[in-house]
Amino acid sequence: MLFIGLNENPPKSALRVLRRMATMRAMSSNDSPFDYVIVGAGTAGCLLANRLSADPKVRVLLLEAGRKDDYLWVHVPLGYLYCIGNPRTDWMYQTEPEAGLNGRQLRYPRGRVLGGCSSINGMIYIRGQRRDYDHWAELSDDPTWRWADCLPYFLAHEDHWGGERPGHSAPGHDPSGARAGGEWRVERQRLHWPILDAFSKAAVQAGIPATADFNLGNNEGVGYFEVNQRAGLRWSTARGFLKPAAQRPNLELRTGALVERVLLEGADGSSATVAAGSAPSGDPSARPLRATGVVLRLEGRGESITVSASREVLLCAGAVATPVLLQRSGIGPAELLQRHCIPLRLAAPGVGGNLQDHLQIRAVFSVKHTLTLNTQANSLWGKARIGLEYLLRRTGPMSMAPSQLGAFTRSGPAHTWPNVQYHVQPLSLDAFGQPLHRFDAITASVCNLNPTSRGRVDLRSADPQDAPLIRPNYLTTPEDRQVAADSLRLTRRIAAQPALAPFEPQEVKPGVQFQSDDDLARLAGDIGTTIFHPVGTCRMGRADDPLAVVDTRLRVKGVWGLRVVDASVMPTITSGNTNSPTLMIAERAAAWLAQDRG
Repeated sequence: MLFIGLNENPPKSALRVLRRMATMRAMSSNDSPFDYVIVGAGTAGCLLANRLSADPKVRVLLLEAGRKDDYLWVHVPLGYLYCIGNPRTDWMYQTEPEAGLNGRQLRYPRGRVLGGCSSINGMIYIRGQRRDYDHWAELSDDPTWRWADCLPYFLAHEDHWGGERPGHSAPGHDPSGARAGGEWRVERQRLHWPILDAFSKAAVQAGIPATADFNLGNNEGVGYFEVNQRAGLRWSTARGFLKPAAQRPNLELRTGALVERVLLEGADGSSATVAAGSAPSGDPSARPLRATGVVLRLEGRGESITVSASREVLLCAGAVATPVLLQRSGIGPAELLQRHCIPLRLAAPGVGGNLQDHLQIRAVFSVKHTLTLNTQANSLWGKARIGLEYLLRRTGPMSMAPSQLGAFTRSGPAHTWPNVQYHVQPLSLDAFGQPLHRFDAITASVCNLNPTSRGRVDLRSADPQDAPLIRPNYLTTPEDRQVAADSLRLTRRIAAQPALAPFEPQEVKPGVQFQSDDDLARLAGDIGTTIFHPVGTCRMGRADDPLAVVDTRLRVKGVWGLRVVDASVMPTITSGNTNSPTLMIAERAAAWLAQDRG
C-alpha cells in the first residue's frame, strides 16, 4: 500500500506486486477468487487464458511449473539448439530403453517455460490432413470433429502472411472482430538454400508434386514449410496469446508452480470412489466426482498450497505431464495406483495409454559444389557473418527453423494417402546436441505419419518431482517396420534424381550396404529419434468406450468440473506437426466453456 500512498497512479510494476501479493493470499486460503484454474501455460494453456479472461466477469489462474520466457534463446529461431537439453527450458525427460530401437533410450524434450513446447519446438505450421479429423469424428461418433467443423477454429486465431484467402485468415488481429485474423502468426521462411531447392526438384522428378500450401486438407507435395515467426523472431503462444492478456485484472499467472494433484470430492461432498465410465453424462448430478481445485507447490517454498476453482480445472500440461497428474490424483489404472500407494478415486485404465509419436529416420548425404550450414558455421568468420546478418536483417541461418524444406508423400503404392513426412535440412550431425559434421551435407529425415505402435506414459512414483516412465514402443509392429524400410528406399530414390546430380550426393548414413527390409528396419532402430510429437495419452472417445478418458467435449469421464485440453486428447496422431492442431483443440474448448457459462 506504500506505493498507493505516494502516488494516486502507481506504476505498473507496483500494481503487479500488489496483484501477486493478493494472489498469494487467495491461493493460501479456501476462499479462492478463481472460476478456472489452468494447469500448464504451454500451447493450449496460453490460448485458454487469453480466451477465458476476455470475459471480465471470469477470474482465471494460470499455473506454470517452468520459468518465464525471458531467456534470449527462446526468441531467436536457431535458439532451439540452446533450449532443448537445457533444464532452464526443457524437462529433460528420457524414454525407457526401447526394444524397437535396439535397446536405445531417447531424449524426450518437453517445454519447461512459458509457451511450453511452442517456445522450444521447430515452429512449423502444419494442420494435418482432412482425413485425420474425419477419422476422429468416426472414432468418437461425433460429427462435429470433422475437418469442415475444425477448420473455423484454426482460422479463428490465424494471422497468415498471405492475407485472407480460401483456407486462411487475414493478417492483423482485430479485437473488435471487424477483421478476420488472429494471434497465431504464420510467415514464410526468410532464407533459401540452393541445395534444398535442388532436393525439391529431385522430389518432383521422383513423382512428388510441388505445393505452395501444406494446410488445405491434403498436404501431399514438396515445398518450403511456413513457420510461426514474426519478423525473424519465434512466435510462441506466450508471445501471441498470453502477453496481450497479461495485464487483465482478472487473469493471474504463477510460474514455478508445480501442481501435485487435482482435488476431488464426491458430488455430494464425500470422498467417493467410482469405476471408469460410470458417469458419461454431461449433467453434473450424474457424475459422482467433482474437481474442486488443485494442490501445488511454489518453487522455493516448502509447503503445499491449495487453490480452489468454482467452475472447472483445465489440464493443459501436455501428453506426458497430464496423464501423470491424473494418476497422482487417483485417476488411472487401478493396479498402477495401488502399486504406488495412491488412493484410487476413479478407475480409468486408458489414462497414460495410447501414446503415439512420430519417429524420424535421419538419412545423411554428403554433397559437393555448394555451401551447407556444416561448413558455413565451422569457422569463427562464418559464425560472425551469420550473427551479423541476423543482427542487421533478421535473416540468414539464425532465423531458420530446424527444418526448412518439407514433403508429404506415400512410402509405397499400397497407400492411398500421404503416410510419410520429410524434414530436409542443409546440415548434418551424428545426433542432436552433437557438433555439425566438418563436410558439407544434408539430412533428409522421414517419419511415419500414422504409426500403429502404441506406448504408455506412467508415473514413476507418487513424488511429483520424479520424471515419468515414457515407453513409446517405437517400431514394434510389422506395419511400422515396413514403412521405415520403404521410407529409406524412397529417400535413396529422391537422392538419385538428376536435379541432385551436380552436387554428387553420397549416402553417409545409414549406408548403401544395407538393402533388405530386415537390414533397413534394424537400421531405422539404430538411427531413429523422436521428432517431439507425443499425443493420445488421455484420448477422447465414445461414452461406451472404456479406454476413452474424456468425452468429445474433453470432459474427464466420471468427473464434473475437470477437462483435459492438450495433445493428449487426440485419439490418433495428426498427419504432421502437432502444435497447431493442439491450438485448434484449445480454441474449441474455449468456445464450449463460453457456451456452458451461458
